[in-house]
Amino acid sequence: MHKSLILASASPRRRELLSQLGYEFTILISDIEEVRGEGETPSQYVQRLAESKAKTVLQQARSESSTKPIVIGADTIVTQGEQVFEKPNSLQESMDMLGQLSNAKHQVMTAVCVCSAEKSETIICITDVWFKPLSRQEIEDYWLTGEPCDKAGSYGIQGIGGKFVTRIEGSYHSVVGLPLFETEQLLHQFL
Repeated sequence: MHKSLILASASPRRRELLSQLGYEFTILISDIEEVRGEGETPSQYVQRLAESKAKTVLQQARSESSTKPIVIGADTIVTQGEQVFEKPNSLQESMDMLGQLSNAKHQVMTAVCVCSAEKSETIICITDVWFKPLSRQEIEDYWLTGEPCDKAGSYGIQGIGGKFVTRIEGSYHSVVGLPLFETEQLLHQFL
């Protein structure tokens, strides 16, 4: 039976990164609620989201197709300690987030889950990121570009937000949304 690769993500950045690995795939978007559970650590949270996205889409794909689907689900969060910075809903939320990230180190966690009907494997890639000191005006000007609106932690390292980053330790592509090396290693177990 033919295997089909499915990306369970609406993220244009993940779509672009997976394409860089040379795979042909389709996109199915999961509709899971992204709410952190009581007492859930950041790593447990990001892992649960990636696994939920992948498994929800796997069920949907299996009911709609005669192929053997292999699904990639991923989620990215920005953390400082136990605090999780999600996508901002307003300028004020963006100001608060970027103000806390200013002149400090934070972590970006991306969980990737690859699953099929037979098995499921998940990795979490953690990257340390340091920001320069940010002024209120810089944050407001950045918000007006529209870039931070759909990004965890209210910034995109691959865009204008990259000018705030003084250093990273770990996977650049994980910060963008899909760690290439780790994702390919997972896919080799399935394809």
